[in-house]
Amino acid sequence: MASRPFPRTLMLLGSGELGKEVAIAAQRLGCRVIAVDRYAGAPAMHVADTAEVIAMTDPEALKAVVRRHRPDVLIPEIEALAVDALAELEAEGTTVIPTARATAVTMNRDRIRDLAAGELGLRTARFAYASSAEELVAAAAPLGWPVVVKPVMSSSGKGQSVVEGPEGIAVAWEAAMAGARGSGERVIVEEFLRFEQEITLLTVKQWEGPTLFCPPIGHLQERGDYQTSWQPAHLGWDQLAAAQSMARAVTDNLGGAGLFGVEFFVCAGPDGGSEVVFSELSPRPHDTGLVTLAGQNLSEFELHLRAVLGLPIPEIRSTGPAASRVILAEDALESVAYTGLEQALSETDVQVLLFGKPDARPQRRMGVALASGSDLEEARAKADRAAGRVRVVAAP
Repeated sequence: MASRPFPRTLMLLGSGELGKEVAIAAQRLGCRVIAVDRYAGAPAMHVADTAEVIAMTDPEALKAVVRRHRPDVLIPEIEALAVDALAELEAEGTTVIPTARATAVTMNRDRIRDLAAGELGLRTARFAYASSAEELVAAAAPLGWPVVVKPVMSSSGKGQSVVEGPEGIAVAWEAAMAGARGSGERVIVEEFLRFEQEITLLTVKQWEGPTLFCPPIGHLQERGDYQTSWQPAHLGWDQLAAAQSMARAVTDNLGGAGLFGVEFFVCAGPDGGSEVVFSELSPRPHDTGLVTLAGQNLSEFELHLRAVLGLPIPEIRSTGPAASRVILAEDALESVAYTGLEQALSETDVQVLLFGKPDARPQRRMGVALASGSDLEEARAKADRAAGRVRVVAAP
């Protein structure tokens, strides 16, 4: 792909805050960007050349917009897509990133878990599936309490809950159904891992050349959604090697090119050491990887574009301790404004990114504070302070 001249035309399927940064990285390389999403005014639409609003799960609408614009590269940036349409478009000659199959497999927790644990033999949490509340009780009991219940299809932690005992199953089932995408009534139930830390290993698969890895990212989640991340996370060499080996195995199987966000738990092992456990994978830039805008020589978005376009990646290196903290809305607002930016930006080596979402709802991610410091403790404290000073309010 590198031998073809620029500019290239890229179409983003999903135009949120991560898509916005992909669009900016693409514009810097002289590309033309078409941003597609289910609503007008999505963040990436602010910086794209062209915007389209369609029902993202409607296969005919999706195929029509791609055929109309004929992009050189089609980059899915969200999970709620008509994935069968991607396979048809790929068969027609459209380059889907990383591949149509990879997008379909990773969209479903059951398919990626079956691939990782079943086909590849990777260490995962023990798990089972259930298609009713009654089946869920029977599937959960052998795993031991508490358990984690998730829809097989959802995003950003929607429908996920921790269940302490059989009496909580009915509520967990209803929550999973309410948070699920699509019409399938199936959940995955997992053993509850008492982990030491969660990490994201950003993995860069190239069309030609070796698979590359970013310095590991630590993160914390609430309600199944990321709240803060930091880089580089502290991992032993054996832990890092285990994570890289598993990430390479999964991404080699999925194929294509681009950046993958591969999530792991680091748990106490049976021999007193630590064990790395595969959790999930996204075939696109990862929300926890926003920290790379402050902590790497090349951000995850620049790396994604270089891999997608077949451009060289000479080196990925940390530029020092960095951290991120999300800025959340507290209320439902039809239009938004922000206060506290002056205070948030009063410290050195602090950035605030406001995503430009047109409205708000409670706990919606509206921005992120990024900071670097002499060590991780300082970087995380600065990001926390900056995010805490910004308030999402009703527009005047």
